[in-house]
Amino acid sequence: MNKIFTAILVLLLATRVGAAEPALQDLSTFPRSSVTIQSASGPQLFDVWVADTPDRQRQGLMFVRDLPASQGMLFINEAPRISSFWMKNTFIPLDMLFIDERGRVVEIFANTPPLSLDPIGPDTPVRAVLELRGGESERRGIKKGDTVRHPAFKKR
Repeated sequence: MNKIFTAILVLLLATRVGAAEPALQDLSTFPRSSVTIQSASGPQLFDVWVADTPDRQRQGLMFVRDLPASQGMLFINEAPRISSFWMKNTFIPLDMLFIDERGRVVEIFANTPPLSLDPIGPDTPVRAVLELRGGESERRGIKKGDTVRHPAFKKR
């Protein structure tokens, strides 16, 4: 009897926890913006979704199965802070570019492994994180120290 009661309790708790998670939003409801990265190989332009709310930031690119080379997602912090990401329910490898408040790329984590729960991020505060298709940074010659242009970053 205790085993049945325990199983029912676990099932009820799992259902309750699952119900507390926000529903996924269609990416078409996310705001869009343009980001330009000034690299040694010239300006690199991306059309990005902007993760501008806690729910959108939690969702990120989860369940996306394909990301075109010219697209990405920009996560903007209200103020610079230590940021880390994981790849929960993310089915494609991503390049994660961590960007300071002046728009300088301070770290790149390339080809992050899909579905990993390991935290990914530098030990330095960042204003934003730009996620691109895995390998895109290398293909375009984007490196640490390059400058990102977007209204979220202070002009020099």
